[in-house]
Amino acid sequence: MTFIDEIKQRAKKEVKTIVLPEADDIRTIEGASMVLQEEYANIVLLGNEEEIKKKAKENGFNIQKAKIIDPQKSEKRQEYAQKLYELRKAKGMTIEKAKELVLDPTHYGMMMLKSEDADGLVSGAAHSTADTLRPALQILKTAPGTKLVSAFFVMVVPNCEYGANGTFVFGDSGLNQNPNSEELSEIAISSAKSFEQLVEKEAKVAMLSYSTYGSATSELTQKVIDATNIVKEKDEKLAVDGELQLDAAIIPEIAKSKAPGSKVAGKANVLIFPDLNAGNIGYKLVQRLAKAEAYGPLCQGIAKPVNDLSRGCSSKDIAGVVAITAVQAQTK
Repeated sequence: MTFIDEIKQRAKKEVKTIVLPEADDIRTIEGASMVLQEEYANIVLLGNEEEIKKKAKENGFNIQKAKIIDPQKSEKRQEYAQKLYELRKAKGMTIEKAKELVLDPTHYGMMMLKSEDADGLVSGAAHSTADTLRPALQILKTAPGTKLVSAFFVMVVPNCEYGANGTFVFGDSGLNQNPNSEELSEIAISSAKSFEQLVEKEAKVAMLSYSTYGSATSELTQKVIDATNIVKEKDEKLAVDGELQLDAAIIPEIAKSKAPGSKVAGKANVLIFPDLNAGNIGYKLVQRLAKAEAYGPLCQGIAKPVNDLSRGCSSKDIAGVVAITAVQAQTK
């Protein structure tokens, strides 16, 4: 059984309601039909009901079991506007502006989560990461005990002996551009939790660099060394090591020579990149050259499960991220 098949089976055990605010995109409609066919989540589509049903019918997609809500006509829009005003009035929100914002599907969807009328939200097929995450942070805030919202990818590499049978978490590969040592430590701890939540195996975290154990010295390597030490101070039980080059992190034979005695080197399944350049390039290299499945950018650190999508995503990708979001919602 593949990683995503296992996730779908777990989602079916406690079915959650996931909001898709981009229902004017045909990929979202097709993704919703896939989810509903396999019955691992309840789906709420936001948008013009007549248009959504028309597109589904024209393309042969069955979304009869989906709940379709038009924010423009919703009975809840006044209630949500009042709640949004109360949440944001200290930041200058007016009731007029709140009434305008809840007509936007993304804001409406976030208010559904805030009001516990839904359990998770998936967006980004037709919107930027900022358009998805800004309202999430304004309305839902960060999760308790979390200092930083970050993004990760679940990478599933076929026929791969490394990581957790070819499954890795890559962080941060989607959001924080140049995290400092403290921020990098937060990304590492959050990514380890995400790995254990979704893969259900012990996280082994490698703090990646172009250097292993001081083979090179610069501000870039020192940032990773400092971040590793901060992680160890924050969570003594977490298996983490750094700074490690990628080959030392995942290949046992190389780990023996470059990082002898390390409990992580050669066994890493959570790879923490020093900046967004490395993280973004890294996941796309693995996705394209190793033909890996890439699920993300998934978000960690928000009070409710909200996940971003690549604008180049397929309907299958959307259906997969819905399954992951549903499992995240089970443990919130």
